[in-house]
Amino acid sequence: MNDTIYLAPMHGVTDYYFRNVYATYFTGIDLAISPFIDLLPGQSVKKSQIRGLLQENNERMPVIPQIMGNVADDFIFLATYLHDLGYDHINWNLGCPYRMVVKRKRGAGLLPHPELIEAFLEKVIPAIPAKLSIKLRLGLNSADEIEHVIPVLNRYPLTDVTIHPRIATQLYDGDVDMDAFERSAAQLNAPIVYNGDIVAVEGFQALRQRFPDINRWMIGRGVIRNPFLPALLKGVTIAADRQFEIFVEYHQALFETVTQVMAGPGHLLNKMKEYWSAFSESFENGRKVFKLIKKVNSVPAFQRATDEIFQKYRWLTGTDNTPS
Repeated sequence: MNDTIYLAPMHGVTDYYFRNVYATYFTGIDLAISPFIDLLPGQSVKKSQIRGLLQENNERMPVIPQIMGNVADDFIFLATYLHDLGYDHINWNLGCPYRMVVKRKRGAGLLPHPELIEAFLEKVIPAIPAKLSIKLRLGLNSADEIEHVIPVLNRYPLTDVTIHPRIATQLYDGDVDMDAFERSAAQLNAPIVYNGDIVAVEGFQALRQRFPDINRWMIGRGVIRNPFLPALLKGVTIAADRQFEIFVEYHQALFETVTQVMAGPGHLLNKMKEYWSAFSESFENGRKVFKLIKKVNSVPAFQRATDEIFQKYRWLTGTDNTPS
């Protein structure tokens, strides 16, 4: 059973320019879910949100647009607009855990309200020209909330359902609830995508052993931390010294691309610091590595810091290709 690996939607991180640079240097990702697009009132489109989904900006990695919102008519409008751009598959976000989202009954804020989810799907499914998949959590406040959502989802022809086995109030902290995931996956009719804390080969192998019927996996921070991870999970062998050489080339290309995209050095540094919060975990003395990056306040200082890191700190993936 061949594994399919999805790049998770990470807002402000896995944007189109990141995906394009990533796909130039690495293999293993089969497709990406885009960071969510917010529904706008009055069935309108914000060009800045759509830019990252234009086909000419997505020639190196297949992508599925993700929409977040709870107004069916607006969703139908945007899904149809995206279909006209060439997308035959849309993903609906029922997992975003942030307070400003959930209090407006969007993202994971809808999970305690299966009746609202049903009313939404009842109107949307027959009206959109694209296939629909869903990404969700176990619940907003309790892992048993998904049990009331599953019968609703099972009434509709969903392409797949991605489950992140945490509740929204955990954000991205604490342990994943594997038992709740197992119960939920067994009850859902649609194919399941597992999403949560895939950061190393050993952990992935343990997941495959526990869930032999699942072959779709979504990885977010693990890909940022170690961009070789998807290839390693598929059995590709890459010597540690060659990994380091490729990473340095990739980092330079990403830096140059972000420089072109960001408006000014402050935004550039903030974005690169966000990436380095994950990159640093694949280096010896990761905390010291990130501290060097975190304190820089100019582009030249950033470049000096990365030069120092590349010269002094060891890449930790190792010759056995197992991420640290």
